[in-house]
Amino acid sequence: MALKSMTGFARASGADETLSWVWEVKSVNGKGLDARLRMPPGLEALEPDIRKALAARFKRGNFQINLQVTRAKGAASLRINPEVLDWFVEEARKLSARLGKTAASVNPVELLSMRGVIEAEENGSGLHETHGKALLASLEEALDDLAQARAAEGARLQQVIAGHVGRIEALTDQARNDPARAPEAIRARLKEQIARIMDGGEDLDEQRLYQEAAVIAARADIAEEIDRLDAHVAAARELMEIQGPAGRKLDFLAQEFNREANTLCSKAASASLSRTGLELKAVIDQLREQVANIE
Repeated sequence: MALKSMTGFARASGADETLSWVWEVKSVNGKGLDARLRMPPGLEALEPDIRKALAARFKRGNFQINLQVTRAKGAASLRINPEVLDWFVEEARKLSARLGKTAASVNPVELLSMRGVIEAEENGSGLHETHGKALLASLEEALDDLAQARAAEGARLQQVIAGHVGRIEALTDQARNDPARAPEAIRARLKEQIARIMDGGEDLDEQRLYQEAAVIAARADIAEEIDRLDAHVAAARELMEIQGPAGRKLDFLAQEFNREANTLCSKAASASLSRTGLELKAVIDQLREQVANIE
């Protein structure tokens, strides 16, 4: 079983003395490989490694990757926010100048007590390099689990797709063996159609009648459509067994199936062939819906 789905979900977590974290990775259908990352501030440097790990495992899909990081109780440290501090210092200087005081009169202790100057390092801020390695190791676990989930879903989809392809094959055989394609049935239709032409009062010579009969027979012949449907069925079964992404090729093949079914319907010379063609189109639509989920 070679097909893989583009939908799946996985979760991985980890912890050490100072941090605990949880990765959640979800993927859905996509034309290419696209990822949206949601991580705590301070972890932007991990993004290239995250995207590299993703591309090493997957070729298609829209991915949502979320990371939650929590510091262990008592592990939070304090830091001075330089932007906020600089703002308070500048404002203090302006106020001192307005009141006729020198900048030296600014009390550093009072500045440090202002809201926002001193803050606790929160999720992701100031993480050590070893934390980054541990976080990426957990992400690798989540991506491996996601790959397994997509493969399992792909195996289930492959059974459904194989069923649709088998039904297309059966309907193709049904069209091939339709009584309306029997030589005597074709002769009867030609005779009836030529009689209508003659009743039109036109003075047609024998050569012209042969030409008209040939045109009518050619328009009603579905042998080429049946041969191409047979070839597409064989190609679909080959694609379901190849190693590697097959979704785009299967989608293209489903379009070709639909093209042949449309032509068969337009050429159908009997109600039974029309019903077969319409049922073919319905099964092909179901096939296309499932193929859209394949990587």
